[in-house]
Amino acid sequence: MKTDSIFYRLFQEFPSIFFELIGEPAQEANAYQFSSVEVKQTAFRIDGVFLPTQEGDNPLYFVEVQFQTDAEIYARLFA
Repeated sequence: MKTDSIFYRLFQEFPSIFFELIGEPAQEANAYQFSSVEVKQTAFRIDGVFLPTQEGDNPLYFVEVQFQTDAEIYARLFA
């Protein structure tokens, strides 16, 4: 599975838009590094992850973009 390249590029170049979408201040992006990671399963790649760049209480954000209705997305994402 490949990452959604459009959103990967958007979040890579403009990480602040992710935080605006989830209702957090855009400045939160300064405390994170965005990348795509492969989960320890054959070719399962998450669209992206915002990893805190400094130690502290900042949460880790997993990004998965879905363009169509999928009732099982959360079950597969967290499985």
